[in-house]
Amino acid sequence: MSEQDFFFALDVSSDPESDQMLTEVASTVLGHIGYAGSAIAALTGQLRTALAGRVANGKRRCEVRFRAEAGELEIVVAGAGQADWRTTWPLPTS
Repeated sequence: MSEQDFFFALDVSSDPESDQMLTEVASTVLGHIGYAGSAIAALTGQLRTALAGRVANGKRRCEVRFRAEAGELEIVVAGAGQADWRTTWPLPTS
């Protein structure tokens, strides 16, 4: 488990390579934090759904932000003229 707060952001497009890259990056970040495989699968699934909804609406670029702070992980998908999508999960404990 990571003991430090952090902020990590990516600007992504809607092409299939970005989708695969984002899934791999998110899985790596979540694994580094200490989430179990089931939580990683759930979070990356939610993230992919949020991105797919934006692409389906013709939006091609957005920013994905990961912030760990005060015992919580927040993931935000922002941009493309839509309301931000976000989810917050408690950070895993050791």
